Amino acid sequence: MDKQCASTTGCALLIRPTELDIEITYFSPLPFNMKTLHVAVGVIKNTNGQILISLRKPSLHQGGLWEFPGGKLESGETAQQALIRELNEELAITVLASTPLMTLKHRYPELTVQLHVFLVDQFSGLAKGNEGQAIKWVAAAKLTNYQFPAANQAIIMAAQLPCYYAILDDSDETQGLINLHNLLNRGIKLIQLRLKATPPEELSSFIKQAYPLCQKHGVRLLINSSVNNARTYTLDGLHLTSRDLMSLSKRPPYLSSSAWLAASCHNLLELQHAQQIGVDFVVLAPVLKTKSHPDTPPLGWEQFTHLVTQINLPIYALGGLTQSNLIEAHKAGGQGIAAIRAFLE
Repeated sequence: MDKQCASTTGCALLIRPTELDIEITYFSPLPFNMKTLHVAVGVIKNTNGQILISLRKPSLHQGGLWEFPGGKLESGETAQQALIRELNEELAITVLASTPLMTLKHRYPELTVQLHVFLVDQFSGLAKGNEGQAIKWVAAAKLTNYQFPAANQAIIMAAQLPCYYAILDDSDETQGLINLHNLLNRGIKLIQLRLKATPPEELSSFIKQAYPLCQKHGVRLLINSSVNNARTYTLDGLHLTSRDLMSLSKRPPYLSSSAWLAASCHNLLELQHAQQIGVDFVVLAPVLKTKSHPDTPPLGWEQFTHLVTQINLPIYALGGLTQSNLIEAHKAGGQGIAAIRAFLE
């Protein structure tokens, strides 16, 4: 299997929050002369898959909260150049490799802040608080135990997500278990059960075998909302169809606080609604033409990129893609690749 992004726990993302804090909202057209402040953000991940966070000094705005390192772009700098400079100044490390992973926008009365988030999984030097700030290496799954500015929630979520999201479609129980074992052996860490046509008894039997296997391998297992009685199964989360997504006015109250909520989206309206009701991450499709839906016009990478910039959520690309499209998905601002067959071939 091709190399997975960063770690078995997921692609880590790091950003240094600005001195401003804002709730995520839909964007209306910006005034022509409104300034945009660009900030480079880096997810620094060590060989153990831990992510580096630092504590804001009490004297600063939002002091006492944890943050992800990074900083503002200087005149003439690219986001990647600013990232390299800032991490060297703040932490005394030299970035050897970084991958664009997410772009977030926050609008304030006087300006718009755009955060360019990178994965940094190769660096030299021993990280230290060059400016006297406390720093700590934290497992991605433990980030929620720390207090961050509210605007950082999408980044905290993205830091826990892997680059690949596999979808197990309908098949008989035996073949389903074979496919599951293949995914586990390939190192997939996030799987969705989309067994819409599987009879209830067979589905229950499959889940009773599949879920312990996933837990043993450190894999999160979500169930598609189209599955019969999906809400009755206690798994790691729920994946909403676009129809079910648009029927909701808020996050389903029956989900536990630790459960993940994902959704399928095809346009800006669905993406905006997913963000509004508190979905954790989404799948956007179809990016390319697919064999299963040959008459459906694909978005293409240009439109995918445009839609990603409108939403502050981790977004997986789906539709006609293989693992070889991962770099392209990252360049487009995506979290990674979602697929049904690509991870089994």
